[in-house]
Amino acid sequence: MENEFTVLYNSFMQKRADEEKKIISENLDLINSIKRHCSSLDLNLTEENFKYIETIGLVACYPNITQILFPNISIDKEGLTDFNILLQQFKKRPPKEGNLYSENFVILIHPYFRRGFHENSNFEPRFVEVFWSDRQLKVKKYIALDKNRIRIDVNGPTYFEKDTWYGAEFNKDIDKIEDGVVHLRPTLGLKESYITIFFNDVYSLDIKWETKNRIKTFQSEEFKTERIKIEKDGEFYYPARYVHAEYDLDKKFFRHFDGAVHLYTYKEYINRRVSDFNYNSKKGYKIKSHSEKLFKFNGEIETKVFINYISHFMSGNPLVHEYFEGKYPDHISEILEVILNKAK
Repeated sequence: MENEFTVLYNSFMQKRADEEKKIISENLDLINSIKRHCSSLDLNLTEENFKYIETIGLVACYPNITQILFPNISIDKEGLTDFNILLQQFKKRPPKEGNLYSENFVILIHPYFRRGFHENSNFEPRFVEVFWSDRQLKVKKYIALDKNRIRIDVNGPTYFEKDTWYGAEFNKDIDKIEDGVVHLRPTLGLKESYITIFFNDVYSLDIKWETKNRIKTFQSEEFKTERIKIEKDGEFYYPARYVHAEYDLDKKFFRHFDGAVHLYTYKEYINRRVSDFNYNSKKGYKIKSHSEKLFKFNGEIETKVFINYISHFMSGNPLVHEYFEGKYPDHISEILEVILNKAK
């Protein structure tokens, strides 16, 4: 006999499927128009290539469809596109961050910017919002696009989620930071459910500073618990958000800053998460994850801007705040105090 949860879940999924059929049916004229346009480009789409996703809208799905429809979009060897050049061809429509509009299509940014790295989720707060509103004039910005999906209901509704985010301010002088590695973990003894709720499933945060020829290099990698994994090409991987930056000690600004997602097999993940950035220099077994670059800045990047982006990119991670502020956010500290006192 089905339990109550199963009944509710099946009912919810059926309502979602019915809603998708309804939206598709109401937009058949638009879909057929898009199919004719694509056919003129030797791209033959069928009804199966069109989906309605509540958090995104009505989309056409096909391998590399974004570049097929917009061959002038240039993607560099790292898989990134110059954002300023994109804005010469597409428009931003506040507050619809993460979407770039042409007359008939909306291009999207990479699915790994979405919650849980899931392609149908809404964007993680608030990195995309900050990226979209960034007005740095001396910085070149690059971002990864969703190559395989493009939105076709240009004037369709936008899905919003309310969220609470806490940031980290960095008040130290970069010149005075000692080279070395840092390995941060959530408070020991916490139940797995508390790690999920209050630490956004973060297992650890690794940081490394290294100086050479008056350039101070920063690296940071965020590991999630084993619960967070994604499927790619039929294989499961464990994603880790990664940040790399270069600070010019003479000019007093970050000259380069980029972010990526590292994808580890289970064996690589288990070995890497309990070590630090010096692992490959100390062990015979080398770990080389698959990496997908998601954004890049080159130019004169202020320290406060650098920290702001890291805080949003590694969304909901109190360990970022702990590193830059020396403590958890106040509301997390208060909750943990109650939890740990009850455990005594």
